[in-house]
Amino acid sequence: MDSLIAKADAIASVGKKRKIYHASSSKGSKKHDTTSDTTFHSVMKHTTVPKSFQNLPAKGDTPTYSHIANKKLRSELHRHTAQTARAQALLEEAEEMLLVDDAGRMEVEGEMEKTWRVGQNEIVKAAGLEAAKGRKEWKLDGGPYRSRYTRNGRHLAIVGKNGHAATFDWQTGTLHTELQLQETCRDITFLQDHTYFAVAQKKYVYIYDRDGVELHCLKSHIEPTRLEFLPYHWLLATVGNAGYLKYQDTSTGQLLVEHRTKMGACSAMTQNLHNAVIHLGHQNGCVTLWTPNLPHPAVQLLAHIGPVSSVSVDPSQGGRYMSTAGRDGTVKVWDCRNWKGAVREWSTRGSGDPEVEWSQRGSLAVASGGSVNVYNPPTIHTAMNTRASPPLYITHPITHRPLTSLRFAPFQDILTIGHGAGLSSILVPGSGEPNFDSAEADPFEGRKARSEREVKALLDKIQPDMITLDPEFIGSLAPPSKLTTSTTFDGKPPVDIPYSRLPRMERLKVSGKADTTEVVESGDEAVDSGEGDHGKKESREEREKRKMRGKGKSLKRYLRKQRKNVVDPTAVAIRAKLEKQREQKKREREVARNGGEAKKKRSALDRFKRTN
Repeated sequence: MDSLIAKADAIASVGKKRKIYHASSSKGSKKHDTTSDTTFHSVMKHTTVPKSFQNLPAKGDTPTYSHIANKKLRSELHRHTAQTARAQALLEEAEEMLLVDDAGRMEVEGEMEKTWRVGQNEIVKAAGLEAAKGRKEWKLDGGPYRSRYTRNGRHLAIVGKNGHAATFDWQTGTLHTELQLQETCRDITFLQDHTYFAVAQKKYVYIYDRDGVELHCLKSHIEPTRLEFLPYHWLLATVGNAGYLKYQDTSTGQLLVEHRTKMGACSAMTQNLHNAVIHLGHQNGCVTLWTPNLPHPAVQLLAHIGPVSSVSVDPSQGGRYMSTAGRDGTVKVWDCRNWKGAVREWSTRGSGDPEVEWSQRGSLAVASGGSVNVYNPPTIHTAMNTRASPPLYITHPITHRPLTSLRFAPFQDILTIGHGAGLSSILVPGSGEPNFDSAEADPFEGRKARSEREVKALLDKIQPDMITLDPEFIGSLAPPSKLTTSTTFDGKPPVDIPYSRLPRMERLKVSGKADTTEVVESGDEAVDSGEGDHGKKESREEREKRKMRGKGKSLKRYLRKQRKNVVDPTAVAIRAKLEKQREQKKREREVARNGGEAKKKRSALDRFKRTN
């Protein structure tokens, strides 16, 4: 045992003394040589000093600035250069740890090679064993199929036009439920998790649980065509042939609002995951953006000449870009920040309704005719004046038509295509987000974690009124009120005070509801005397015309009702002053009538006085 320990050079045997060399030994002594120290090299393989603790940069040599004569300036420049190199090294280390680069995508060695020439068989052979399981083919007889993944990408729901619906865990192959609804079905979506899902059937929207039991029949949603669920608001948004966009609160069961689009039947719908705004594509070529708190579209633009067949929003750029596809055979990419025109536009091949879908890493899939084409950023975000298509990344031909849906699996490099003969899943390297947030969507969550997440989501539920085009508006400081007025208090100079902080009488005066009809103005005497502002005589007809301008009986009646219960101290004081003036004038007239003596008012006891 001692020989093994001594051989490892970790702890020497007791009988053998280890020779130690010091740097401060005599001139002829031998210095410690680290090149032959096995312990030193064994430790260095597994131990590194953090770059933040190092005084010098990890990569590159720091210039010494020996040509500068000023010692203080030379040392300052050397310190700044070392700090910049150290910050760059830390940034590279952080990028390596956070995996922010575009790793996972296919790359070619030469200019003559193209990625779109690589078929699915070659991709499956080059991929790992676990990733290769995503390449599947489902042959089904239920007609054209549409699919939908859960937020964590673990479960898949499919529905056929003839009524075949099923939900299952596609990774393990566990089937949750399978239904034969025996009627036309147009769309399907999961609700808060895989335990509940909604189906847009021929006449109404139905909600089922994981076991396939019908829970609710939403009869207010008539002839639905598309479904979308807002996870942070617990809202189920539907649009149908009637042209109404309706929001159903799945936590309370109430129908919150319904918007009449006035554009007929709608078959293209999606949501912006960044701000929960609903995007609709209509038959007249228009695309509209809707929020629950506005009765009219927040944005409306003419996107295509013909009907819009598909709409999708890029989740990788914070909802900045939207792609639309129309029956005119064109695909357009729009910038949602300015709406000044299409950023990119190109034509598709083949007939049928083209479909578009964005992945988590910004890859755009376009299904048209009998093939599916995938394009990579940033070429699809670059503005182009021509209608040339961007460089192609992957293409996959499908013989079964029509192609009805495209869905990227979250956190996976998988694209699921719905067509007339079932579904096909192909591998698109680099399209899925490799890093997931377990607090938002965890692909490996259990039953307890799912229930806790559901409770937290209910507690953190966002109100529908907070859905806006700019989500940064929520929580910002309110702008200063525009309803300000200049007023004085107790002889002080006039100041600008917000309307909400004014006293009650001042607010009534600003709003025009104060009782000021009997206030004697300085110009009333001039009006009574027949003089205007400049002292000129006015005719009686002109004075009457100016006096009655804008004072109709209906307006007087309305103003009287508005100030019926308003008590204005100023108006009360003026009424008392006018009453005193009338009494004074009455006494003066009596004095003039009695010959200069004021007639005394007889009291009740004067009748008993004797008169001579």
